[in-house]
Amino acid sequence: MKGAPALIGLVVALALPGLAACGFTPLYAQGAAGTEASRIAVNTPDDRLGFRLREQLEDVLGVNRGAAPLRTLDVRVQSARRPLGRRIDDTASRYELTVRAEWTLSAAAGGEPLTGTETATVTYAAADQPYAAITAQQDGEDRAAADLARLLRIDILRALSEP
Repeated sequence: MKGAPALIGLVVALALPGLAACGFTPLYAQGAAGTEASRIAVNTPDDRLGFRLREQLEDVLGVNRGAAPLRTLDVRVQSARRPLGRRIDDTASRYELTVRAEWTLSAAAGGEPLTGTETATVTYAAADQPYAAITAQQDGEDRAAADLARLLRIDILRALSEP
């Protein structure tokens, strides 16, 4: 068992040149897509859900407000709420919130924009009290915005890393 760490080190050392030869670039290496993502200006609708989505996108992309943006991300958001389950008085016991985002990433220098679409679906419980119902709906929107931001980040980084 004393030779196991040395054997693992040898295997890793032999695999590294092969990994470099395949064109692999770490996501946050100098000049990689991850560093370019921090210089994206995010535009979303002027409503509560749009604000929460912009907040989440700026967080997951690591937006650097001190640097001039290289690209602009425009996001159009559509949401739909659907009742699930019925109580004895024919009111919904849960809701399903589906948020769909269509995004366009344009370079400041011009060129063909990158586009895509992502959808996030969350559920939340319906409450009888008005304040609790509003709070539950807003929590559902916040969770959908966070999920959508993570999905958009993956799409954007994938699109930026392609030649």
